[in-house]
Amino acid sequence: MATGAVFSDQVLRGLAVAEKKSTNSGYDYMILIPVILLIGLGLVIVYSASTHLAEHRLGDSYFYLKRQALFCILGVGLMILAKNISCTLYSKLVYPLLIISFCLLIFLFVPGFGHKVGGACRWFRMGGFSFQPSELVKFSLAIYMAYSMAKKGTDMEFFSNGLLPHLLMAGLFMMLIVLQPDLGTAIIIGCWVMIVLFVGGVKFWQLFSVLALAGLVVWRLILQADYRMHRWLAFLNPWDDPQGIGFQIIHSFMAFGSGGLLGTGLGQSKQKLFYLPEPHTDFAFAIVGEEMGFLGVAVIVILFGLLITRGIKIALNARDLYSSYLALGLICLIGLQAAVNMGVVMGLLPTKGLALPFISYGGSSLVFNLLSIGIILNISSKT
Repeated sequence: MATGAVFSDQVLRGLAVAEKKSTNSGYDYMILIPVILLIGLGLVIVYSASTHLAEHRLGDSYFYLKRQALFCILGVGLMILAKNISCTLYSKLVYPLLIISFCLLIFLFVPGFGHKVGGACRWFRMGGFSFQPSELVKFSLAIYMAYSMAKKGTDMEFFSNGLLPHLLMAGLFMMLIVLQPDLGTAIIIGCWVMIVLFVGGVKFWQLFSVLALAGLVVWRLILQADYRMHRWLAFLNPWDDPQGIGFQIIHSFMAFGSGGLLGTGLGQSKQKLFYLPEPHTDFAFAIVGEEMGFLGVAVIVILFGLLITRGIKIALNARDLYSSYLALGLICLIGLQAAVNMGVVMGLLPTKGLALPFISYGGSSLVFNLLSIGIILNISSKT
């Protein structure tokens, strides 16, 4: 207990010093501290969760760790680069980025281009590495929304200028993502667009009407696919079929339950031993709960809380409307994905294949999230 108290005191002192330095140096490095800590925890968790799986599948227990470390180096490099490039550059690239994103989504459906996993064609595979275009779509839409909303200004309250053009643009990409099929990512983008439009000044009744219609469409899509219906039923009551549709979420519950307060210890997870499918990706947070316990879960939640609140503060203090919308859009996208992943793993939301930012294994997600942090750092230096 004494050691823990000393450690906590040192962390608080370090944060206070970093706060003072970040205030005086231009860049708000306080947003960087939780990111670095999350990346470090993520590398540890990816290795611990994937070691047996990698040894069994590939004969190399370090396989996923080495690849995640490589993605981390690439992402940090892009973050440093973005930190030193004016965010106004992206406003000039908004339409090229949208066109590239659209073309990549189209190419996924061309035979020989897209790579299928579990019946879904969401990736390009090149030389042993995979790239998920939907991550570029999220980034491109964040830039487009910031650029367009800042340009329209007070006209955002009018349907023809505010809701309609942004909804059509986002809807086009969401439709292509649903066809992959990847309904979960499309829903995430849709919810994020609603949040950003609300902040941008679109009237609440317009957004509520869109959400009501979208809810009917989503429910129709769920009914049309058995696996989506099974996920919904597993969410409502996984114990009805513990060896079938409820297997994954039940073992996630078991991971959290066996972790207790302090966890079973790093590397001591039982659920990663081929009980919890893909423990290093979508359900990495469950391994945190098992091996690091409530304390580890709380630390990660607090770090995300610090990251999101700091990002919102940077957005509020930005020097212009475009920078404010861009910082807010990027940090909301990271925060929304984190909240949904945690909700899914804890059984609070239906199962959806979504990575936990900075923690789960996944190169495309990690690289674009770090790039987003670099842009937010740049915006913080201009306040």
